[in-house]
Amino acid sequence: MTTTLAPAGFTQDTFDAFLASRNEPGWLTDLRQAAWKRFESLSLPTTRQEGWMRTDIRLLRLDHYGLLADVPHPEELPPRLLAAGVELAGDAVAVNSRPFAEESDTELKKQGVLFGSLDKLLVEHDALLKPFFERHVVDPFQDKFSALNAACWGGGILLYVPKNVRVELPLHALSVLTDGGTDTGKIIAILESGAEATLLSETASTAGDATGLHCGSIELIVEPGARLRYVNLQNWSNKVWHFAHQRAVVDREAQLQWTIGALGARLAKVNQHVALVGQDAEAQVNGVMFTQGRQHLTYNTHQHHQAPYCRSDLLYKSALQDDSRTVWRGMIQVDEAAQRTDAYQRNDNLMLSREARADSIPGLEIEADDVRCTHGSTSGRVDNEQLFYAMAHGYTRGEAIRMIVAGFFQQVFDRITIESVHEALGEAIGHRVKNIEE
Repeated sequence: MTTTLAPAGFTQDTFDAFLASRNEPGWLTDLRQAAWKRFESLSLPTTRQEGWMRTDIRLLRLDHYGLLADVPHPEELPPRLLAAGVELAGDAVAVNSRPFAEESDTELKKQGVLFGSLDKLLVEHDALLKPFFERHVVDPFQDKFSALNAACWGGGILLYVPKNVRVELPLHALSVLTDGGTDTGKIIAILESGAEATLLSETASTAGDATGLHCGSIELIVEPGARLRYVNLQNWSNKVWHFAHQRAVVDREAQLQWTIGALGARLAKVNQHVALVGQDAEAQVNGVMFTQGRQHLTYNTHQHHQAPYCRSDLLYKSALQDDSRTVWRGMIQVDEAAQRTDAYQRNDNLMLSREARADSIPGLEIEADDVRCTHGSTSGRVDNEQLFYAMAHGYTRGEAIRMIVAGFFQQVFDRITIESVHEALGEAIGHRVKNIEE
C-alpha cells in the first residue's frame, strides 16, 4: 500500500480535509474548530516563557509533519513490552494517529465496558461520552500543543467502566509511529463510581532511527470509590519530538496509581497533572526516566489538592548517560479548602557520565493551614566503592553498572503492584546501560 500524505504541515486545508474525513457529531466538530482557532492564534513556546526556560524547541519544524490520509500497514509491529506474558482483557493498536487493530473480552462488553478505538466508540456512544468531553479535563486552550491535539486528535483509545464493574485482567494499548509519521493520539479512561481497572499503554517507533512527531493527551477520570492502575511507557525512538498534556481527576475516596516510564524521544515536554477533587481521594505517581545520547526530557508534575483529607505521593527517578539532560519541575498545590492534606514529592537523579545534566525543581504552593507537605531532590554519580565491590566479586564493569542502576530504580519498582510492569521497565533500562568512562 502506498502512503498518501495530506499537504505538509498543519494548515487550514489540512484541517478542513481532516474534518471532512471524520463523520463525527456536530458538537465534537465545534470543539475541534474552536481548538483549531486557538492553535492558529498561538506561536510556538520559547525559552522566555516560564515553563519552557530549560526546553528549547527552535529546531522543531511543524511543517515537516502532517496528518496522514492513508496509513500503510507496518510489516511488523514493535514488541508490546508491557504485555509480554500477560493475560489481557483487551488490546488496541493505533498507527500514525489511525486505528489499526483491536480486540476485547465479550463478557466485559456485556457488562457495559467500552474499550478500543476512541474514534469509533465516540460515534457509537455519542450521548454517553459527550459530558466527559465537555469537562475539558485537559485544557484545550492551554498552549499551542494542547490546542493542536484537541483539534486534530486521532487514533485515540477509550476505556469506560460502568458503576461497580471490576475488570480483573489488564487492558493494553499500543501507539506506533512509522518513520516521518505524526501521532496525535488521545487516551481517555473513565471509571464510574466503584469501578476498578488496570490500563497499560505504551508508545513505540517502527525503527530505532525513525523520526516523527507526537502531540498527545491523556485524560483519566476516576469517580467516587473507583480504583485505577494506569501505566504509560513512552518508548519512541530517540528522533521523535514528544509533546503531551496529561491530567487525572480523582474524586471522593477514589484511588489512582499512575506509573510512567520515559525512555525514548529526542525531546520531550510533558505536563502531568493530578487533581484530587473529592474528600479522601488518593494518588500515587511513580516515574522512571532513563536518557542517553543527546536526549532532552522535561516532565512537569502537578499535585493539586482541592478537597480535604486527600493524599498524594510522587516519586520520580532518573538515570542519565552520555550528553543527555532531564528537567523535572514538581509542584504541590493545596487550596484553602484542602485541610488535612498529606502530600509528598521526591526526585532522585543518577548521573552516569560527567556530561549529563539533571535539573530538579520542586515547589510548594499552600493556602491551607493544617497540612503535611514535604518534598526532596537528590543528584549524584555512581558510587565507585559499590562498583569496585561488584567487580571484585567477578562482575564485569557493564554488569556492575547495570546492577547499580537496577538498585537505584528498585524503590520505584517496589511501589508498582503489577509485576510484569516493573520487569519490563527493568529489562528495557538494562539494555540501554553503557559502560561508564573512567
